[in-house]
Amino acid sequence: MADIKIDVRGETCPVPLVETRKALRKASPGDTVEVTGTHPASKKEIPMALKALGLKDPEIEEEGDVWKIRVSI
Repeated sequence: MADIKIDVRGETCPVPLVETRKALRKASPGDTVEVTGTHPASKKEIPMALKALGLKDPEIEEEGDVWKIRVSI
């Protein structure tokens, strides 16, 4: 279960990444952030940004055109 959920379905870059960064700033240690989206480029960019921030590898789930990226802070 995610502590912070962001739904950016239908949004294109840079909105999903910007919203993910906002959520990460609000998150506390131990929180899980979950991003749900549909933009293919964001599915690649968000994990790269998380890695650059030193966070561990996120879980990525895909169902049709919709993806979910979960990361623990």
